[in-house]
Amino acid sequence: MKILVVNAGSSSLKYQLIDMDTEKVIAKGGCERIGIRGSKLTHKTSRGETAIEKDMPNHKVAIQLVLDALVHPEYGAIKSMKEIDAVGHRMVHSAEDFDRTVLVTDQVMQKCKQNAELAPLHMPANILGVEACLEVMPNTPMGLVFDTAFHSTMPPHAYMYAIDYNDYKELKIRRYGFHGTSHKYVSQEAIKYLGKPAEETKIVTCHLGGGSSISAVKGGKCIDTSMGFTPLAGVPMGTRSGDIDPAVLEYLASKKHFSVLDCINYLNKNGGVAGISGVSSDFRDLTKAASEGNERAQLALDVFSYCVKKYIGSYIAAMNGIDCLVFTAGIGENTWQVRRDICKDMDFFGISIDQLRNEQKNDGSIHDISAADSKVKVLVIPTNEELVIARETKELLEK
Repeated sequence: MKILVVNAGSSSLKYQLIDMDTEKVIAKGGCERIGIRGSKLTHKTSRGETAIEKDMPNHKVAIQLVLDALVHPEYGAIKSMKEIDAVGHRMVHSAEDFDRTVLVTDQVMQKCKQNAELAPLHMPANILGVEACLEVMPNTPMGLVFDTAFHSTMPPHAYMYAIDYNDYKELKIRRYGFHGTSHKYVSQEAIKYLGKPAEETKIVTCHLGGGSSISAVKGGKCIDTSMGFTPLAGVPMGTRSGDIDPAVLEYLASKKHFSVLDCINYLNKNGGVAGISGVSSDFRDLTKAASEGNERAQLALDVFSYCVKKYIGSYIAAMNGIDCLVFTAGIGENTWQVRRDICKDMDFFGISIDQLRNEQKNDGSIHDISAADSKVKVLVIPTNEELVIARETKELLEK
């Protein structure tokens, strides 16, 4: 079975074609600047990389270009469209309507459109990608895999906010969590590595990238996560503030003559480690600047690591223990200084890392950086969200 995984953004579209018999990627790429001058498709297979510059006025045209590239006699990966058994789509928000992967139907898409207001930056683009595929591939079954679904197992005391209960019921204001496919993948890989029954495991997963979130996974199921109603909550991120006193918005509005939307844009785009450091949102730039004596860059790194450490501690308390701590995503996989600082002084919890292993470059496999005397396994696991989408789409079709 071959499954095409599609992740559509407002002006972009990423894809992978995965042979599910081997779970190997046989083609992947992306469309840039959809609806903007200078559109480009980058397509990669075992034969190499091909760049195609062609006008893409909308997602439908972009999808057609992707399909044409996949069956191209020179740089394609399959002989005909019939080889694509299904399409798996990333959909950011499920609200409380879906707690698992579902087949695309008119009713499902209507629900997604109703929920688009909960993730206005992502959902409209996700929906456009699905609709474009439906136009070009009307007879191919399609699954929707939601970023929020893995977190649907959180108990009410973890997802409820302390607001008027009627507003929760009517407006669905609650913690949802994001990066679910990543947290699911790395927690499942960690369970395999531990060699214990899933129901006996207590794992904290740290997805640390441009957007960062921490999850508590007990018995293979999420019981809490740091992101909330939106991906703005939780630890500080590249440009996002993370958790902040909500009264700050009123103060900002008063002092800077901001509207509510101005305040939210400010916290999303002018905060995080970029706001603290004044250097960059990229941790490669931050670690370099800090090593050269930039105090604000060092402060940004310290704030980030401290906040992640606090979430880990709170989740250990929530689970009454921990077997495994997992780092993943761009920062979690590649920035050893952050892993070092997060794990420093966590001996009480039985967390200790081998610094030589920690500094070794990750080769793409599971990397165990635990010290010999560490009671807790500390793992670096490269995430694979596309494979989760493909697996769940395959499982859905087989059912």
